[in-house]
Amino acid sequence: MIQLSPGTRVLAAIEPVDMRKGIDGLVAVCHQKLESDPMTGAVFVFTNRSRTHVRLLTYDGQGFWLCTKRLSSGKFPHWPRGTTSTPLTAEQLFILLRGGDPSEIRTLGDWRRLGT
Repeated sequence: MIQLSPGTRVLAAIEPVDMRKGIDGLVAVCHQKLESDPMTGAVFVFTNRSRTHVRLLTYDGQGFWLCTKRLSSGKFPHWPRGTTSTPLTAEQLFILLRGGDPSEIRTLGDWRRLGT
């Protein structure tokens, strides 16, 4: 089961990926494009070109989890911008998956940095 806590590292890929890719294909994207090790337990977030699909990839110590959300109508309007990837908090990921703008979240923030 995927567990997200405030200390969970979340990394959103900026460039769209082919949603026909499975676990092995997305692991390759993590290594080659994002220059990250997908076996660290971080959650990697991908979208397709039309932003109607989102995929989450994470490793739980025994194997990979691959979750897909396909919208029945509309698209994810507020995908993060940047170069290759951008870090998100677990809270920002939830907002993004509901179609909201994670950059507009106004919270008190953490009073101390959690280990990653």
